Amino acid sequence: MSAVTGTGPHGRVVRADVDAAIAGGGAKAAPAAKAPAGAPAAAPAPVKAMSDDQVLKLFEEGSYELVPHDNMRKTIARRLVEAKTTIPHFYLTLDCELDALLSLRTQLNAAAPVKKTDKGEAPAYKLSVNDMVIKAMAMALKAVPDANASWTESAMVKHRHADVGVAVSIPGGLITPIIRKADEKTLSVISNEMKDLASRARSRKLKPEEYQGGTTAVSNLGMFGIKDFAAVINPPHATILAVGAGEERAVVKNGEIRIATVMSVTLSTDHRAVDGALGAELLVAFKKLIENPMGMLV
Repeated sequence: MSAVTGTGPHGRVVRADVDAAIAGGGAKAAPAAKAPAGAPAAAPAPVKAMSDDQVLKLFEEGSYELVPHDNMRKTIARRLVEAKTTIPHFYLTLDCELDALLSLRTQLNAAAPVKKTDKGEAPAYKLSVNDMVIKAMAMALKAVPDANASWTESAMVKHRHADVGVAVSIPGGLITPIIRKADEKTLSVISNEMKDLASRARSRKLKPEEYQGGTTAVSNLGMFGIKDFAAVINPPHATILAVGAGEERAVVKNGEIRIATVMSVTLSTDHRAVDGALGAELLVAFKKLIENPMGMLV
């Protein structure tokens, strides 16, 4: 029996030979045309997602319920696919000690003036840790202006203001209302504005200009006890900060072990606009403000 030769290197049989043999009933495949020397390799065929029928065939009929996607869910899915397939994500994580911030927050809330409302008297503001995270992220972007940018194919968009989007969970999805010029606003203004935006987001009463645009975003899952995670960048942003829970941990200071309240944060960056060193500089500036929160008051 004569040896079988293919069209691959040194006569090796390749996939094209097998396909041609099947199609031609066993006839020998014609030699494949060789690409010119130095020509780039052909791009692999794109991987297609499983079709609806392929997914449903994996499950017993009657064992599931189909809930059609609404327009919000479709938009979220489209933008997530766009973000993960077109933006080269790069991740940086560090820990921030919260004890000084928590102490200052308690003092500021205790000093809040009382105002009259329809339901009686209430403090003029009540700061949350997230309000202070928003302020710190905005001020960090102003301190590291090269990171306050968006990527386009023709130019880098350098923003003059730090507009911070904040991820808010709403029925059926997620929306990111924006605190405009957060670096210029006081903590009390940020706090009250965020409460108003979140309330109207959940009732779907936000105007498009209140959730479109922005220069960065914050996603906080700490209230659910999540220690750390990496968030997906929301175009056209070049960064998003994922905030974990503050928890008591053992830390080493000057060779001694002590207990501190620590929060892990992860910065996702668009590596085209914010590289590793620049992202690290931004995250260090954020950590400095969180651990020395009086800097947010001046």
